Amino acid sequence: MPIISAPQEFNEDDLYVDLWPVLGSSVYLKCEGFNFSGSIKQKAALSMIEAAERSGVLREGSVLVESSSGNLGVALSALAASRGYRFVCVTDSRCNLATRRAMEAFGAEVRIVTEPDPEGGFLGARINLVRSLCASDSRYVWLNQYRNPENWRAHYRWTAPPIAERFPGLDVLFVGAGTTGTLMGCARWFKEHRPRVRIVAVDSAGSVTFGGPAATRMIPGLGAGVRPALLDESLVDDVVIVPEPETVRTCHRLAARGFLFGGSTGTVVAGAAEWLGRPGEDRADLVTVAISPDLGERYLDTVYQSNWVQALYGDELAGERLPVPHT
Repeated sequence: MPIISAPQEFNEDDLYVDLWPVLGSSVYLKCEGFNFSGSIKQKAALSMIEAAERSGVLREGSVLVESSSGNLGVALSALAASRGYRFVCVTDSRCNLATRRAMEAFGAEVRIVTEPDPEGGFLGARINLVRSLCASDSRYVWLNQYRNPENWRAHYRWTAPPIAERFPGLDVLFVGAGTTGTLMGCARWFKEHRPRVRIVAVDSAGSVTFGGPAATRMIPGLGAGVRPALLDESLVDDVVIVPEPETVRTCHRLAARGFLFGGSTGTVVAGAAEWLGRPGEDRADLVTVAISPDLGERYLDTVYQSNWVQALYGDELAGERLPVPHT
């Protein structure tokens, strides 16, 4: 076992779950939540911080500030604590309580936006607050995960190559779309080194990323109310849009087999199952990998809590087996 002195020095990068018993389809789920931040966002956070330090933008006395739906906020909280920076995370009311508490435990200040921007939704409102904070104090440094190329470069360097090494015969890679950093980093690497691999993006219904109409989304992580600046659709071969009720169903299917994953992972797995089940070409023998961004502990009071689920999706999930409500 390794001995480490900083949180970024540990990340389990070679763990896959065979989802055949769950889906009846051959999908290998790459688990990215086994690190001290609990999600794939640790990679992007580290890449952006190190680049800012190298350039001199981030230095002693700087205050990190970032907009996040949760996972990047936790990653930045952990790394900021390790490096001695103050950190302010701007999130919104959809952020899980456990996620907020994790950030605060690391010493971060959490600002919660409660009203969406009329045009940009909660994301637009969060970005407006970040900009106002930066304008108010020159010590604030906004890494800007939505435009920072280090977001996708992290996955070009650290996510795609291990997948290719483990699965040299890979046919299809399923990647969730949030800021599209993971999607773009993996897509660029495979287009350059293994162009035969199809890249399938998975997005949430209500997200505007791939041109769909904006609608309320309650599960944080994937999707966007503003088209991501990092996105290059020419690198994406196909897109699957997943309604939130299907995300919940898939999370519970995984949990029923002993795997507690987060909402983003439920969306990605649901998208992979939908794509593999489409009529047309024979997809039974394809070698496929889906990227799991996070684990499920932070979703125990939302996706895995029956009162929350039924209050939001009662009609869609009526009659389906859900966890026993808390008493």
